Amino acid sequence: MRPLRALIIYITVVFLGGALLAPWLYWLAQAGAASFPKLADAPFHRFVNRSVILFALAGLWPLFRELGARSAGDLGLVKPAGQWRKLFAGLLVGFISLAVVAALALAGGGRVLQENLALSKIVEKLLVAALTAVTVAALEEILFRGGIFGGLRRVFDWPRRTDLPGWHPGNLLRGWRFALGLSSAVYAITHFFAAARPAGDVTGASGLMLLPPMLLGFADWQALIPGFFNLTLAGGLLALAYQRTGNLYFSIGLHAGWIFWPRSYGVLTTGTSHTNLWLWGSSRMIDGWLAFIVLSITLAVFLRLRPVEKTIPTA
Repeated sequence: MRPLRALIIYITVVFLGGALLAPWLYWLAQAGAASFPKLADAPFHRFVNRSVILFALAGLWPLFRELGARSAGDLGLVKPAGQWRKLFAGLLVGFISLAVVAALALAGGGRVLQENLALSKIVEKLLVAALTAVTVAALEEILFRGGIFGGLRRVFDWPRRTDLPGWHPGNLLRGWRFALGLSSAVYAITHFFAAARPAGDVTGASGLMLLPPMLLGFADWQALIPGFFNLTLAGGLLALAYQRTGNLYFSIGLHAGWIFWPRSYGVLTTGTSHTNLWLWGSSRMIDGWLAFIVLSITLAVFLRLRPVEKTIPTA
């Protein structure tokens, strides 16, 4: 169970280290307020988020080594030659699936197009959305699918017990399917930290004090349902794509196609006074039941594409 222990240690170090580093980053920003006023005006919880990300990135390679990865190929990053088709296929599937959500929301009156948007502003926001989509998709796929899913798959890779019924925990908690579900739930959970503010001045312990309030995002059941289901389903689709294709290229493209839409959707559209957020979702798109339906259909279609399957050996 060494990979599982490594994952627990990684998560602990990332959050505690990020919380302890955040005040120092905040004070550094205040010291440079004259040169970087926008950075200095950022709320403290953003410094906590950014420092957590810094620790997460810094600890990636040690984590991957503990999870059994010895090369980029072990994380699904094979040489790009011959893989561009998978990347663009994933990008197309991701883009079209959430384009359907956007089109239905606009047609149903759940969202309306923004008025008086300058063309230069639209182009700027779309370029930023595209750059963010590619960057975030690559990093999250390496971490969650290449590292965490791949590591958990090794943890739970034991043979089926023929002396036990199929529903026995000894058989249920095994194999890449269980690793897929668990890693997808972890992926979804990381998206529900609430924005919290410290009471009083920022001190060396403010980051640590802010961690519990950040967890209050899990108490907002209207955000969790169906948002948590949607993100878990999306994580499952991304992991399944990795399992099927043998590398991360399709998953990175799929994820980038999904990220692009929420990043641009909020700029190009706005909600109405009678918007049913549970059905249509907000500017995030992924927090409504419409997205759940479209993602479920995408999963059903993907499951039927068995002739293209190329699974990753788990031994």
